[in-house]
Amino acid sequence: MRILTLFLDGIGLGDANPEINPFAAADTPTMRSLSNGKRWLAETGFQESERARFIPTDARLNVPGRPQSGTGQASLLTGLNVPRQIGRHYGPKPDAKTRAIIAEHSYFRRLTRGGKSARLLTAYPPRLLADFARGKTLRSSIQQAAFASGAPHYNLDDVIKRRALTAEWTTDSWRDNLKINNLPAYSASEAGRLLARLAARNDFSFHSHWLTDRIGHRGTLQRGITTLERFDAVLRGALDEWDASEGLIVITSDHGNMEDLSTRRHTLNQIPTVVFGERAADFAADYTSLTDFVPACDRMLFHQS
Repeated sequence: MRILTLFLDGIGLGDANPEINPFAAADTPTMRSLSNGKRWLAETGFQESERARFIPTDARLNVPGRPQSGTGQASLLTGLNVPRQIGRHYGPKPDAKTRAIIAEHSYFRRLTRGGKSARLLTAYPPRLLADFARGKTLRSSIQQAAFASGAPHYNLDDVIKRRALTAEWTTDSWRDNLKINNLPAYSASEAGRLLARLAARNDFSFHSHWLTDRIGHRGTLQRGITTLERFDAVLRGALDEWDASEGLIVITSDHGNMEDLSTRRHTLNQIPTVVFGERAADFAADYTSLTDFVPACDRMLFHQS
């Protein structure tokens, strides 16, 4: 049993309003195929099919305030209610208390210590890795959880050799924005196939995408639509390559944001957790909040009967 998680920062379940919600406007047939043909909206509710479950998921965790990336991602990857433990939602990066919780309870760390292979398949450019190394930039909670396992972050060489993907899935953004030219070129669908092949090497694989959250804060509706349609192509490639009998693909987030472009703040909306594979029903059992991700993964990875 293997798990590949596709994380989209800052996506929630919003209104069916195509003027403010990219999920209500984008052409996303692959995403809808996992929710009984319905768009990923607040009105969609729980959906089940033969190999998929669509689960509206609580990101507020009974803590007042708007959910934030630092504590939300930490809750996802520790199984603990981190905002309750530190007394507030906090982000975007983890504070000292959150980093201490991650250091002790990181799921990547626990898996590797338990004899399982666990990797963050997102690679980072040279400047960001240098900033991490000298302490100029804090890691996100996802990056911190992966780093706690002892494995180095994937880098430029790993992208060139197709051992990891950029946060934006394809290499276009590194070529256009970072002016790095010696990169392999592949489509979004091919990126999804590559993700699935790389995940076949690990028990637990995780890819983290951040642009959805940035669009929620200061992007446009059209940018949101374009990003979702690109992700739909990534997902199509991953599903085509994936063996549903041997593992699960899980799509999830940390808080709402991009689903309501009438505001530049995080929302109080539930987030989508979407599961594909023959054991999707087992993973989805009693799944209601961010803190259920780790226990659900444990059931798949350690209790497979």
